[in-house]
Amino acid sequence: MAQNGTNGNGTGFIDSLIPSSFFTIIKQERIFIGLIGLFFFVAGVSFPYAEIAMWVGFVFAGYSAIANDSIQTIGTFLASNQDKKWWALWIYIGGIFLVTVTVSWVMFDGDVSYQRLSSKGFSEAPTSFTFLQVAAPVFLLILTRMRMPVSTTFLLLSCFAADAEAITSVLGKSLSGYFLAFAAGLIVWLTVTKTLEKKFNNSEPAKYWLPIQWITSGSLWAVWVMQDAANVAVYLPRSLDLGQFLGFALFIFFGLGLLFYLRGDRIQQIVTEKSRVTDIRSATIIDFIYALLLVYKLTVSTVPMSTTWVFLGLLAGREVGMSVMDALGIGKPMKKVLKIVFKDLSYALFGLLVSILLAISINDDVREQLLNAIGY
Repeated sequence: MAQNGTNGNGTGFIDSLIPSSFFTIIKQERIFIGLIGLFFFVAGVSFPYAEIAMWVGFVFAGYSAIANDSIQTIGTFLASNQDKKWWALWIYIGGIFLVTVTVSWVMFDGDVSYQRLSSKGFSEAPTSFTFLQVAAPVFLLILTRMRMPVSTTFLLLSCFAADAEAITSVLGKSLSGYFLAFAAGLIVWLTVTKTLEKKFNNSEPAKYWLPIQWITSGSLWAVWVMQDAANVAVYLPRSLDLGQFLGFALFIFFGLGLLFYLRGDRIQQIVTEKSRVTDIRSATIIDFIYALLLVYKLTVSTVPMSTTWVFLGLLAGREVGMSVMDALGIGKPMKKVLKIVFKDLSYALFGLLVSILLAISINDDVREQLLNAIGY
């Protein structure tokens, strides 16, 4: 007979109301949960001290942004080079990062963002911080752990926007990037599926594909750094001295090493669940088109842009194009494709919602402008 709030098996009544999977998740993620708690505590202690807060925010943002955005640039590179040593991949990609940010630092008088932060609303470095600004990257870490490919541009830069126009400019450029990438992916894979993808499906890649892919992936990574270094550098002075630059560059470099050691961690599933991305030839085509799209968007304006949305648009267009040609047995069924596309897009929109909530919680002016824009 159950007594004192227990059932016949001696299990507490409260325990019986909570799914066992909840306890399993807590047990599996106990180290991560502990670290998140520690990070929030550090953010709370450090934010009143600007000189400390900017580096704490940068450290959080540096790894969380790279970890989440890895799927866009090095995700296909990791997926198609699973047989290579992790440290060889790291030295290659990390070396390109160091060269790319050094060029910007020299060319633009200490600016490592290729002037992405020179646009209206982001040109002034923060002189004080709020708790949410320092803690914003921790939210990104949580979303990354949940395998959500959210936009780091929205989530991090929105916290520092001086006015609502800065946020709407980023949103407009990012949305146009998504639809442009979707159209490009759809057209290209409707065209190449019959010829290239069918050939890829029935043959092993020739040896020359390896150097082609490494060059393409390296070029894509460099262009991505030009776009998204701003998401991390937003915490720091707009012109870094030598010591600040070394702190910025070396931290990201060794953070990349950890990411490669973990083989992309959980967010990598966003790439590996797509059709044939482990084939070095398909991965190279994806990276090449993505690089062209980023180069185009890079030259349009200095307004920051969500490269996550561009990447998701490209993958969505690719999957739909391959599904249309499914008679070849290469793509996935359209119903499954639309489910994947909707899931990725819903995660990105959720990240946008979190970004806007953070922005209006931090900045009174942004909150008033956004409320006025919607008629309140």
